Amino acid sequence: MKTEFLESFDGTKLAVHRHGKGRPLVLLHGLFSSAAMNWIKWGHHEAIAAQGFEVLMLDFRVHGESEAPHDPEKYPANVLVRDVAALVDHYGLDDYDLGGFSLGARTSLHATAHGVLEPGRLIVGGMGTAGLGEWHRRSAKFRRVIDEFDGIPRGDPDYFSMQFLKSQGVDRVAARLLLGTMPDLDLGLLEAITMPTLVVCGDEDRDNGSAEELAKMLPNADFVEVPGTHMSSVTKPDLGQAIAQWLGRQG
Repeated sequence: MKTEFLESFDGTKLAVHRHGKGRPLVLLHGLFSSAAMNWIKWGHHEAIAAQGFEVLMLDFRVHGESEAPHDPEKYPANVLVRDVAALVDHYGLDDYDLGGFSLGARTSLHATAHGVLEPGRLIVGGMGTAGLGEWHRRSAKFRRVIDEFDGIPRGDPDYFSMQFLKSQGVDRVAARLLLGTMPDLDLGLLEAITMPTLVVCGDEDRDNGSAEELAKMLPNADFVEVPGTHMSSVTKPDLGQAIAQWLGRQG
């Protein structure tokens, strides 16, 4: 595996971790996580690459090894969609697949629903209808975590989220700016996502609403459950295996 850096549309430097050889698959991680935490640490990238893919794992701005600018002008609406488009342009990708977990899945759906990107296949992990159409509610939770941070007591429902941000070394100034760039998605736009899609979610994951309902709203989707909650499902090999097996069946 190798790590490279590219400049996005506004000059922000983004890290891309590349592994394997074959058809390109762009993978996007979850909120306040990283490619290393979601895909690499648990071996998901290796399971997928074994199916004949080159996995390109982006660290979103404000995450992982990518830059976290403090300039508000670096945070236009849907900035993460523009960052993924910059990656696709940088590598000259034409025939490729796209997927993500949680925020990565949400970003992938925004990009495809609005026609910004046209991957051959789509993978949507850890995401349901509420995480799209009612994102403002979940975003408010994270704004509270950032704003109150060390004042959140043990036993508070948001205490674990605060501890996770602390463990990942998240830049809270940049994170607060980033949260303001993520609009809700009109669920009526899902009918425009016609490529083969895998919706995969933990059997105890309710963080973003119903993933099964989301799969039913997509014109060409398969729904697969794997063990775990929103946080634990990415730590189990089942997630990477489910993605790899689905891609393998797609040919």
